[in-house]
Amino acid sequence: MQRREFFGACAGAALTSSASLGTPISRLAPPTVHIASAESSSQAAPPFHFSVMLWTVYPKLPFAGRLEKIAEAGYHSVELVGEYKDWSKSDYAAARQKLHQLNITVDGTAGVWHAIADPADRDPFLQAVRDFLPTMKELETSCLILQTGNKVPGLTQEQMHSNAIETLKRAGDLAAQNNIELLIENIDPEENPKYFLTSSAEGFEIIRSVNNPHVKLLYDFFHEQIAEGNLIAKLEKNIDLVGLVHVADVPGRHEPGTGEIHYESIFRKLGQLNYQRYVAMEFMATGDTVAALRAAREMAAIAGSSGKKLSSQITRSTYATA
Repeated sequence: MQRREFFGACAGAALTSSASLGTPISRLAPPTVHIASAESSSQAAPPFHFSVMLWTVYPKLPFAGRLEKIAEAGYHSVELVGEYKDWSKSDYAAARQKLHQLNITVDGTAGVWHAIADPADRDPFLQAVRDFLPTMKELETSCLILQTGNKVPGLTQEQMHSNAIETLKRAGDLAAQNNIELLIENIDPEENPKYFLTSSAEGFEIIRSVNNPHVKLLYDFFHEQIAEGNLIAKLEKNIDLVGLVHVADVPGRHEPGTGEIHYESIFRKLGQLNYQRYVAMEFMATGDTVAALRAAREMAAIAGSSGKKLSSQITRSTYATA
């Protein structure tokens, strides 16, 4: 299922905290993932953590079967977009049991569908986040992914920009109270020409103005390449505001190496910038999905580790000459 099918005005995803919602810390911490390949076997672990957006993987399989495929590919985290919509309490319990069995966490999920650029939707949005907290607890996760919603008729881009900042400031206070994190996402205008936030550069401006550590940007390389490009420069300038990155190549939303984005350079730069959060694969494989997920993870781990090593060498050289 395409994510645009989930999105009318906007999309949000929430994840609960151990402090406010009782989730065990061990279920929230990103797991250490070891890469079993000849090139990377000498490494203790990759420099960042890996996840898969579940909507891109084996949509005809039941939830448990899809998790098994992700585990087979060597991943220990998933992100959801409403797969749990009609679940009962027993369904949540069965899902948690399967997740625990496979040592998989849910690092992000969608489930709040209100615009943040529309002042008329501000209070309903904040209430929807509050109402979603029990679901976040059921999923044992602590991060809320938010799309911004469509442009608001009658408002200028500057007005919508200011509205988004004000909404996220209030939402950031709510996130801090519940010890969760909010991530807003850029979407390219080809996928949704009505969408408000098509530029990650503007997204970073909004996040910087909100000035709350509980509010960051989900930097989607696929969307940004279509919208504006210049992916690495934005990473270097705004790495402190990046809460999550999504990976797919252009065109076609396929695995890294099938299109125009040089993902090895991006992963290397993430390592050099000491990025330690999640790299989430959100692509539709051109061939075998498990094999494509493995290859993407190994590419990211090897390139990211080389970037981290380069960063350490530069740091040592700087100290040596100081």
